[in-house]
Amino acid sequence: MVSPATDITPSYSSLLTEKKGLFGLSREELLELVVGLKQPPYRARQIFQYMYARGGTSFQQLSSLPLALRKELDQKFYIARAAVVSKEVSSDGTRKWLLQFADGAKAETVYIPEESRGTLCLSSQVGCTLNCRFCHTGTQLFVRNLSASEILQQIAITKDALDDWQTPEKRKISNIVLMGMGEPLYNFEQVAQALTIMTDAEGFCFSRRKITLSTAGVVPNIPLVGTLGVQLAISLHASNDALRDKLVPLNRKYPLDELMQACRAYPRLKNAERITFEYVMLEDINDSPQQAQELVRLIRGIPAKVNLIPFNPWPGAPYRCSSSSRMRAFAAIVQKAGYAAPLRVPRGRDIMAACGQLKTASLRMRKSLQCKVEPPTEKERPTEKDGVAFG
Repeated sequence: MVSPATDITPSYSSLLTEKKGLFGLSREELLELVVGLKQPPYRARQIFQYMYARGGTSFQQLSSLPLALRKELDQKFYIARAAVVSKEVSSDGTRKWLLQFADGAKAETVYIPEESRGTLCLSSQVGCTLNCRFCHTGTQLFVRNLSASEILQQIAITKDALDDWQTPEKRKISNIVLMGMGEPLYNFEQVAQALTIMTDAEGFCFSRRKITLSTAGVVPNIPLVGTLGVQLAISLHASNDALRDKLVPLNRKYPLDELMQACRAYPRLKNAERITFEYVMLEDINDSPQQAQELVRLIRGIPAKVNLIPFNPWPGAPYRCSSSSRMRAFAAIVQKAGYAAPLRVPRGRDIMAACGQLKTASLRMRKSLQCKVEPPTEKERPTEKDGVAFG
């Protein structure tokens, strides 16, 4: 398994207090804990449901536990919540939170409301190791991995804000995308732990089919995504190695031939569970008809769809967004080859919450620098079966 060179995720029990944080522990870990407290095993289930299904943060309010146990838990443990440094709401309803964790590290999370679903975009690292040239997050130095607790705290904070601790059928957050700050496959153990709790029927209870993990192509860890049962997205952005080496420096380590081999061998690959290839549209860089044809040849034979993403500008960005006509012509070539190629409608641009814009020290973009994207026609509009729609 490949891991980042630096992982300084701290022990929060030593940073804040001698108490141990319970938020982020799995069902099995909680079971071990309550048995150690000489409590019956079913207490673990009660605590698990309280934290992850009901959003509880105070042991004193967990009335199903005996008073003596509540006092003991309160003395020895705590249920973590990140501090909200700032929150912004876009004109289109997208919301962004800047969260600060116990050691002062910060990360952003974004909620995108739509008619048929609500999508939450989670960060997996503080900063990023990849330095993709078109991505604002990539200009921020990598600080550390997020713990499973901190990944899950992003969900809890959002649920608190949206008053969304309800039954799965009525809740506002239906979809999860690991597409925020960082490379999830360079933090696989903590991401996997968080996903286990996210999908537990007695915890957050998210459907695995509505969770998407996006990677820039950490080839050795791609098969591991198949063990998680979630959807896989590949942050592609170029159809040849020469260009991808510049746009996605990770390609120099894992070139396209190796990446495509990993995709073809992906254990969950079938028409019902296609791989999503994400492709940011950059004016006069990767948006020509010839490059569209090259892309089709590259992914030929892989059950897949291609999400075309209008470039979301940020201060000092070296690229511009492709024109609507050029993006539509590119999409038409991909669609003619038999692949769905929805053109995303950017969301949250005015608060720097769109795809590729997240950074803990975000700056607001002038409207004059924001490229315009025509709304898709009814035929082009993404639907639930098209998967992720984070903009």
